[in-house]
Amino acid sequence: MSTETSSTVRPADGRRVRGDASRRTVLAAAVDLASVEGLDQLSIGRIAHAASVSKSGVATLFGSKERLQLATVEAARERFVEAVLTPARELPRGLGRVLALVDRWIAYSRDRVFPGGCFFAEAAADFDAKPGEVREAIRRALDDWEGYLAASLAHARDLGDLPGLDDPAQLAFECSALLDLANRDSVMRGTNVSYRRARVGVAARLRAAGGDETAIAAFAAIPDA
Repeated sequence: MSTETSSTVRPADGRRVRGDASRRTVLAAAVDLASVEGLDQLSIGRIAHAASVSKSGVATLFGSKERLQLATVEAARERFVEAVLTPARELPRGLGRVLALVDRWIAYSRDRVFPGGCFFAEAAADFDAKPGEVREAIRRALDDWEGYLAASLAHARDLGDLPGLDDPAQLAFECSALLDLANRDSVMRGTNVSYRRARVGVAARLRAAGGDETAIAAFAAIPDA
């Protein structure tokens, strides 16, 4: 590559790197803020203030409130995957992965990966009755989580770890309901007691499906202090 070509390319690359860094900074502020104040409350001006950047800079990056909201949902999904799915996937398929998924979800809510608890619980409450692209993005993220949990339960059954499980999708629904309620109760009451109740409930359902008692007891005994 010639010197002339290099000098032409480098400034553009530098601008792209700075733009990507600014986008990450803005979205990190957006997901945290939306988890507390609601995704529908996001505005270019509000995020500019929270991220300590200019309104024109945010407008240049996203263009509209809806595009900002959609990018925020995607950034939240990536953070959720990193906190919950990626660590659980280190375990082989089976009951161990199922327990890890539920445990990581509890830790995700309990440890406030998002300041307001589960980002998607807050976002769903904001958009459940508002048709449009943002609602569909939230729905897809929720479907992906519950679908992955159902698939993991089905693999555990097929491997013989949950021989009494007849409907993985039903059990995934029940587990998700317990986790969502634990998240809401913890945020509302400022206590971790609800996570203990969720563990006990999930453990009972897995025992009923024939899961290994030693593994389930170890999962249920985690204190969530």
